[in-house]
Amino acid sequence: MNDVIVIGGGILGLSTALSIMQSRPGTRLVLIEKEQKLAQHQTGHNSGVIHSGLYYKPGSLKAVNCRVGREQLLEFCNREHIPYEICGKIVVATTEAELPRLEELNRRGAANGLSGLRYLSPAEIRDIEPHCQGIRGLFVPQAGIVDYTTVSIKYSEKLTGMGAEIILGEPVCAIRPQSNRVEIIGKSRTWRAKAAVACAGLQSDRLARLTEPALPLRILPFRGEYYQLKASAPKLVNHLIYPVPDPAFPFLGVHFTQMIGGGVECGPNAVFALGREAYLKTDFNLQDTWEALSWPGFRKVAAKHWRTAMGEYHRSFSKHAFTAALQKLIPEIQAEHLEVGEAGIRAQACDRAGNLLDDFDIRLHGNIIHVCNAPSPAATASLAIGKVIADKVLPLLV
Repeated sequence: MNDVIVIGGGILGLSTALSIMQSRPGTRLVLIEKEQKLAQHQTGHNSGVIHSGLYYKPGSLKAVNCRVGREQLLEFCNREHIPYEICGKIVVATTEAELPRLEELNRRGAANGLSGLRYLSPAEIRDIEPHCQGIRGLFVPQAGIVDYTTVSIKYSEKLTGMGAEIILGEPVCAIRPQSNRVEIIGKSRTWRAKAAVACAGLQSDRLARLTEPALPLRILPFRGEYYQLKASAPKLVNHLIYPVPDPAFPFLGVHFTQMIGGGVECGPNAVFALGREAYLKTDFNLQDTWEALSWPGFRKVAAKHWRTAMGEYHRSFSKHAFTAALQKLIPEIQAEHLEVGEAGIRAQACDRAGNLLDDFDIRLHGNIIHVCNAPSPAATASLAIGKVIADKVLPLLV
């Protein structure tokens, strides 16, 4: 009999477990991960940006936890000697139509407590990023870069040092809630505990439906594909360069990211993936695809955003089109400067009405907590969100 079982070995499952152990030392906690290594999916396939909190609706879980979590993340990295860099970023408007949206970002950033935001003229943009072109920019000094896999591994080391147990290679097959405990049935054994937390990312809705069959959302997988600047390419990017995002679509558009280990990522696009772990264009999972296509919300999303989706697919299969999108920010970049990089899958929750959930979604079902939507900035905010979840778990252990 354990106190808590945490399902999911990504950064959020690990940070939740860590917060529980820090708040209640001596807790009998088991973390179960289906893969043979930790941080193998969303955590290990992102671009490593430390988000500032610029984009999020003031007062939302994203906004509140990003600001608090960012400071906690930096303190953790300093304490544990994890390399990071606060390099700042610029958001660049390239057309007059984008200027009102840039002003809204500035307003949101200020409302979310960001200081030092400042508008940039075309000449000031070039002072920071000499190869970048835009009619107006917004400088965000709080943004930075880190390796979230490294952060996650350090979380796991702290956990095991405090007495928690981490089980790898153990998919969860069933969850059986009872009046005062819960059973988690894995591939090879069963665990019992007073409470359970599922931070399962791409599989989160499936686990939630084990205890809430009428769950009003589904996870839609979107693959983000990156190119990288070749080592032989001219040095065209100094730090982080972002476009003004489309407010109707929950993605930030193709951008440039200087990575903590060196090199520059360019992207991502955002295409519907034919599988929740379909990292390659040729990957296909029939069950995943059918579940998505048969969900009423997916059809409504497709009807609403089909033009945008076609553009994303075009960039997926055309390096020329991808390069053209990048040239809106850096006109000098050419296709020969780029080589194929890695891809990631974003777990995007969608309701029946076709709304793509923009905020974190945390559901309590008896003595089980399901994290059903944890999009960016979940990695940046992991310690803060972990505490939010831990605060829901601790009363169940009394």
